[in-house]
This record gives sequence, structure tokens and C-alpha cells, in this order.
Amino acid sequence: MTQTETDNLAKLILRLTLGILILLHGIAKLRSGVSGIEGMLAGHGLPAFIAYGVYIGEVLAPILLIIGYYARVGAALIVVNMLFALFLVHSDEFFQLGGNGGWALELQGMFLFTALALAISGPGRMSLNNR
Repeated sequence: MTQTETDNLAKLILRLTLGILILLHGIAKLRSGVSGIEGMLAGHGLPAFIAYGVYIGEVLAPILLIIGYYARVGAALIVVNMLFALFLVHSDEFFQLGGNGGWALELQGMFLFTALALAISGPGRMSLNNR
């Protein structure tokens, strides 16, 4: 395989992994609703309707990543979604370690920075439109 082919394969693996893992969170929100998120937003003085943005960040955006259609946009939406999650849900854990010594937010950090890397690098050739 050439360097270009391996780069494109690596981007496909990143897109599929991030897309599937975030989509599973979105499916859970489709089943249970966003009332808990509405309460968190209200607690921070933000309008409750913003909670419905989670469907964009955890359903639409991962689908865009998985199929490689406007994948940079999908990745950027996940970045925004993860920033909201970090600040609304996990802000008290920023400087904590987990039970095994790793950062308490390592999964959220991995989601955030993987999405950022894909937003910067693009989806690779194994996508519908290379955006």
C-alpha cells in the first residue's frame, strides 16, 4: 500500500470508529429523550431548546462521518457537541484521575480530539464527497 492509501484507510477507520461510538450515544438519547440535558442547560441559565442540538451532534453528525458525506462538517459538529458535554456535564472532572490512574475524561477527550483531527484532515478518499 502506498502512503496515500494507508492515510485514506486510517481516516476511514477513525471516521467509522468515532461515528459509530457517538451514534450509540445518540440512539440512547432518541430512546430516552433530552429532558435531563434541558435541566442541565436551565441550571446554567441557558435556554432548554438547545438540548435538541444533541440530536444533531450525536445522530446526524456521526451519520455524516460514517458515510463520509460532509464529514468535516460532521466532525466539527461533534467537536461542538463534546465541548457542551465537557462543560455542562463533566466540568468538575477536568483535573481528576480515574480509578486506574488515567484522566477521568479520557473518553470524552478522545472523542473531542479525534473529531477535531478529522475536521482538520478531512475524510480521505474512502468517502462520498471528500468534504
